Amino acid sequence: MGKVVILTDSSSGIRQAEAQQLGISVLPMPFFINGETLFEDINLTQDTFYEHLTDGAEISTSMPAVGDLTDRWDELLKEYDEIVYIPLSSGLSSSCETATALSSDEEYEGKVFVVNNQRISVTQKQSVFDAIRLAESGKSGKEIKDILEDAKFQSSIYIMVDTLYYLKKGGRITPAAAALGTLLKLKPVLQIQGEKLDAFAKARTVKQATF
Repeated sequence: MGKVVILTDSSSGIRQAEAQQLGISVLPMPFFINGETLFEDINLTQDTFYEHLTDGAEISTSMPAVGDLTDRWDELLKEYDEIVYIPLSSGLSSSCETATALSSDEEYEGKVFVVNNQRISVTQKQSVFDAIRLAESGKSGKEIKDILEDAKFQSSIYIMVDTLYYLKKGGRITPAAAALGTLLKLKPVLQIQGEKLDAFAKARTVKQATF
């Protein structure tokens, strides 16, 4: 059985130091802040990000550059036979779709397996832990990919947002809906399951949102 390595991106919440301890690789996600390109956990910390956010900075995100991704694959394939890549949910970014197309190229076919199990944050991180366990048990890259994708609807994330400002700014809701929600002091509870980000409930207090 060939050596299998797990690769994910920083939307999993796994930091570079933790990745080294786990024996995996993490590709940093790029952020554009006031025209400057920064990379998560490389030259952009979580604390600094939230400082920029509260200061009203112009912030946008993007998927990792194609060259950065293939360079990482090339680097890992010097040491490993197969790569299992677990990117951000295909419903939230084109990163997964792009990686899947690249993995069909002749130089990566049968070596790079892109997992489209539509996870983010803690559920994406759990997929990484599951992949590590499966690799250690002797599963191949394709077997790991298939197992993770079969379980893609077996988890959900629920998020309560305190303000509608950032949802409006990111285009997730209309200005009219944001204004109405703010007027009524609503705190929407959002659900992420599979590729969908949907409203799950509405609450007026944090206590209501937790029940």
